[in-house]
Amino acid sequence: MKIIGLTGGIGMGKSTVAAMFADHHIPVFNADEAVHKAQAPGGEALPAIEAAFPGTVRDGVLDRARLRGLVLGDGAAMKRLEAMMHPLVRARQEAFLAEARAMNAKAALLDIPLLFETGNQAGFDAIITVSCPRAVQIERVKARGLPLAQIEAMIAKQMDDAEKRRRATHVIETAGSLEETRRQVEGVMMALQVA
Repeated sequence: MKIIGLTGGIGMGKSTVAAMFADHHIPVFNADEAVHKAQAPGGEALPAIEAAFPGTVRDGVLDRARLRGLVLGDGAAMKRLEAMMHPLVRARQEAFLAEARAMNAKAALLDIPLLFETGNQAGFDAIITVSCPRAVQIERVKARGLPLAQIEAMIAKQMDDAEKRRRATHVIETAGSLEETRRQVEGVMMALQVA
């Protein structure tokens, strides 16, 4: 089974590209969803988060805005949060891969936004980065309702797009039409012999 990494900055089109792989029956793991599940009511991350960042969990519910406000501009706080979350996400990722192997899948796609930033790029048969111009990226994220200052802070935390493009084995440009993106996805699948 080929293991394909998918990465790219916020608003670059990872979810769209991941869905296109899923349309071709390639199982997809989404690291952000794994984080949200671990941080959901009853999630295994909540006790550690509340211990490290008191007041962020109320009545068993994580106050994401409060947590974001505490860690976004504080590198040490972000590292503490990541040290809690990364092992939980990796455990879910390993369980996903075991299930994909049991299903005899040709390939599995791991959608990991901070793939290069976390230094976990070993073990992939290919790594795809999605990319679009910064102005397009910002407009897409603004449409989610986030203020520009927060968007800029999130982008600054991520590796530069040019560096991600340099490190990836494949780049999918997402500024064009969905059909253009779909053609690129199918081209990558053919190149990897998983179509």
